[in-house]
Amino acid sequence: MSDEKALVPVEQKQVEFYGDELTAVRGNDGHVYVAIGQMCDALGIDRASQTRRIRSDEVLATGYQGSVNLTYPDGGTQASGVLRIDLIPLWLTGLRTKAVREDVRPKLERFKREAAKALWEAFQEGRLTADSDFDTLLQQASQDTVEAYQMALAMVKLARNQILLEARMDTHGRLLEDYGRRLADVEATLSNPAQFITREQASRISQAVRAIGHVLSERNGRSEYGAVYGELYRNFEISAYRELPAQKYDEAIKWLNAWYQRLTNQDIPF
Repeated sequence: MSDEKALVPVEQKQVEFYGDELTAVRGNDGHVYVAIGQMCDALGIDRASQTRRIRSDEVLATGYQGSVNLTYPDGGTQASGVLRIDLIPLWLTGLRTKAVREDVRPKLERFKREAAKALWEAFQEGRLTADSDFDTLLQQASQDTVEAYQMALAMVKLARNQILLEARMDTHGRLLEDYGRRLADVEATLSNPAQFITREQASRISQAVRAIGHVLSERNGRSEYGAVYGELYRNFEISAYRELPAQKYDEAIKWLNAWYQRLTNQDIPF
């Protein structure tokens, strides 16, 4: 896309997808894009080789932008390569299963099936229509009206999920019974809020990781956010930062702060 105007993000969101945090933006062209580097890190594949593959593909190259400024929670910005989300399935389909580690292969299948849809839906919150005139009216509406509208959207989603669930019950009864048992196990686990860190604590962990990643990225000239998350996961034997045990929170913060101090001689700025 080097012959086209540079993409300018007009909206950015951090989208959590099965424990991985992906950065997506809506560009000034109206399309939604995702940072390729983060997806490569999540799948444990080489960023540079995938970027070359995308650039060399006649179709994928039409939806690729190689230098888009993304803003991170620590306030820093970094130029990153992004791919239009409707091309994600095509890109991922071209990945050989053997190209990723065996333990990552189920994740690759989930990314192929669901990532593009999840990223697109992240930008549809608060919308029942794609009509631009309606969107303008929504921005001008009172807070009470907007809240009522959002409540209606939530009810529509709930009803849709109920319809899908009932349809599955008709044709997949035994599978739903198994799902119910698994759901009960999950609820039993989540019923103990002290088991994992809180949402606020998870946010602080994420901020700390990104602060370190920002420093390392500027120093090394490449994105290091995935590497910092990887060190956190390995050190505390978790697969996602939200799965950090509550009793390990203070230890994790001290560990991250010590890392930041070694790099900057300062504490992490929360």
